[in-house]
Amino acid sequence: MSTPRAPRWSVPLPDLAGMRAVVTGASDGVGVEIARAFAGAGADVVLPVRNRGKGDRAIAAIRATAPEATLTLIDLDLADLSSVAAGADALLAEGRPVELLVLNAGMIALRDPVRHTSVDGFELHFQTNHLGHVALVDRILPLLRAGGARVTVQSSLAARFHRVRFDDLQLEHGYSAFRAYGSSKVALSLFALELGRRSTERGWGLTTNVSHPGIAITNIGPAEMRDAPGAVARTARRIMDAGVGGTPAEASLPAVFAAASPDAVAGGFYGPGGFLGLQGPPRRRRPYPSIVDANAARRVWTVSAKLAGLTWGGRRAGASG
Repeated sequence: MSTPRAPRWSVPLPDLAGMRAVVTGASDGVGVEIARAFAGAGADVVLPVRNRGKGDRAIAAIRATAPEATLTLIDLDLADLSSVAAGADALLAEGRPVELLVLNAGMIALRDPVRHTSVDGFELHFQTNHLGHVALVDRILPLLRAGGARVTVQSSLAARFHRVRFDDLQLEHGYSAFRAYGSSKVALSLFALELGRRSTERGWGLTTNVSHPGIAITNIGPAEMRDAPGAVARTARRIMDAGVGGTPAEASLPAVFAAASPDAVAGGFYGPGGFLGLQGPPRRRRPYPSIVDANAARRVWTVSAKLAGLTWGGRRAGASG
């Protein structure tokens, strides 16, 4: 087994002692490296996980470099709104404010040409990457407000090539996994834009920004790309085979910077600083046009709230698919 490459770049963080950070998708890959960075800076880190075994292994990996870290697993499956509610309720029961929230979890099924739906009846990429995260934010909004939280959304290079198709939100026509993945990342990025706007308007005290990891050599990438069809997959394979791309630790840095650096700004878009944003030290980038459309952001907010039965502090209604 080869030794992992030492990170070529780093992000200096302030002392995060006493802060609580929640990182979705932290059981492996980029997410566990985000959690590791926060834990190393002193934050108490919550890892919402679908798979307890993977969560336990992630905690062991983090403790290898931050042995005194306070790490908590909660059961939460973004593809099941009842699981999101239960996980959020566990956080609410503890009552601790949340200062940092990174919506990092994502799935992409490039090798599967078949469109799948969640237990709630939504297209699986849309719910896992977007709607489940939005439902989580809705549920734990009191904790975010109490912590004056910074909410960072993990987008993707794929968002550059897609938009939200409001006339076919669930991609029932012309489905492809890459389109589903890209549009779900656009939707979540637009949600961050609108969350920041509404927080300012309503005095919630939150700040939001967006990051992307560039090309990350993780389980969500090469394994799916290896047998995936299409020109995009072929191009991505060539890029990765040429050695272009960051390790999980390197690819985590834009999100780490966006979420915890005092130099990151509300509304900023952060990614690798190298050619085309594929790899490199984190820096502020020009956002893709698809993720700064204010009208689309408002529509994403409204449609998501209706689909998932969100209340944003009001009386809670049931969700419908």
